[in-house]
Amino acid sequence: MAKPQSRKPSNARRHGKPAPKPKGRDILWGWHAVAMALQNEKRRITGLLCTSRNEEELGQRLDALTDSRRGEIPEPKIVEKDTLDTLAGLDAVHQGIAAEVLPLPDVAIEDILEDVGEQCLLVLLDQVTDPHNVGAILRSASAFGARAVIAPDRNAAPTTGVLAKSASGALDAIDLVHITNLSRTMEQLRDAGFWCIGLDGETDGTLDRADLKGRIAIVMGAEGSGLRRLTREKCDLLARLPTSGPVATLNVSAATAVALYEYARQNQE
Repeated sequence: MAKPQSRKPSNARRHGKPAPKPKGRDILWGWHAVAMALQNEKRRITGLLCTSRNEEELGQRLDALTDSRRGEIPEPKIVEKDTLDTLAGLDAVHQGIAAEVLPLPDVAIEDILEDVGEQCLLVLLDQVTDPHNVGAILRSASAFGARAVIAPDRNAAPTTGVLAKSASGALDAIDLVHITNLSRTMEQLRDAGFWCIGLDGETDGTLDRADLKGRIAIVMGAEGSGLRRLTREKCDLLARLPTSGPVATLNVSAATAVALYEYARQNQE
């Protein structure tokens, strides 16, 4: 499955602003999520809580930070496990550590397009709302070198502790860009030389036959309903994973990981 004819990249800034993030504070929990937040200079941390058994390890992680970053972080507060259970939820695996944080600064799609190279990978989410799935997608996107994950601000998963825990630190390692209109954003990407490839289990061509070199945006639909009609029409190509057998479908986070692996495989040859 080959790309359509070559498209000249455009570096012009386009219309649209990042969607405003909800005000207030979030709670992150678990070592991976908190450790990445500590290292992320864009992340403002307003409180640190840990159990007494984790005080030494947290102190070591704080000592490993630069002096300027360490000076921005409040001293940890030692609390009982029950306190963290209440903050994170009884079913949350908080590992005895939590951070109170402000939302990350907004990132606009124009900011992403200003510094992309000839080879660049983006992940677009079409109404993927489960925070566990979005967190897992962020983790896979970071692991396979994607530049950003892009999602509409409406019908999107909130960037809460559940998402951050599922992302295992990737929320602070890769940009999660919220946009107002996915169709318009796909037009911006096309103008910037990206090929938008939508995963669709009903199409004939498989992803391994698609040319994934260059500037690629992988477009993933919501679990169950898949890509919306307008999103499908805006894609340059539709492709499916070469699955078979009695259970031939994957959930959206697993399917995204497979698609990103295929991108990485083709670009390492």
